[in-house]
Amino acid sequence: MTTRSLWKFLLGAFALFAIGEAAFAQRPPAPSPLVVVELFQSQGCSSCPPAEANLNAIAGKPGILALSFGVTYWDSLGWKDTFATEAYTDRQWAYAKHRKRDNVWTPQVYVNGHADLVGNDRTQLDQAIAHANSQGPQLSWEKDQLLVSAGKPTATCDVWLVRYDPRTINVAIGAGENSGRTLPHRNVVRELVHLGTWDGSPQSFAVPPSALKGLSTAALVQVKAGGDILGASMDSATR
Repeated sequence: MTTRSLWKFLLGAFALFAIGEAAFAQRPPAPSPLVVVELFQSQGCSSCPPAEANLNAIAGKPGILALSFGVTYWDSLGWKDTFATEAYTDRQWAYAKHRKRDNVWTPQVYVNGHADLVGNDRTQLDQAIAHANSQGPQLSWEKDQLLVSAGKPTATCDVWLVRYDPRTINVAIGAGENSGRTLPHRNVVRELVHLGTWDGSPQSFAVPPSALKGLSTAALVQVKAGGDILGASMDSATR
């Protein structure tokens, strides 16, 4: 090989290397896993406001998806929770049945669908969040589609669409254990939609329009019937 040919070869190799480096530099980093913190509470429960305050404090923090679910089994004891639905009560019972428990209670917090605690102790809550772990699929959003990457789940998973109100909503309580108090709520879940199941293959799911305005949107991939949450993502278009 002549000196001139050698220089051409080296310049060509350098150019290819530079192009590869530029493409690598432009590739967006994989998003950090979200820690999902779910609070099951009722406005009629006098023990719930401290746990609600802790959830409010972490709502909006990077890396955390904080969700407040109103349950219905306090509704007959003086005050009907303004955000509670049977679907959210059923979700809490699914967690209990998965763990072979015969009761549910408020307040109760689940972290990534795995660790559970009362939620009134902020230090304990922070520790549970710090030790949370998820190694599930990547989730991404494309117009009206949710894309779930390939993975190797140990069981079939549910795919949930969650829509929640990111505002602070102050609710004046007129009866029951919290009568006379005004309780602030953040990230109140208003819609919970089962999109389908995920078996480990790359899949896309149609995202239906919301019935309410002003809600943020997230998705969860969770082992069926109240198991661990393997992956979660917030739709940045709704934040």
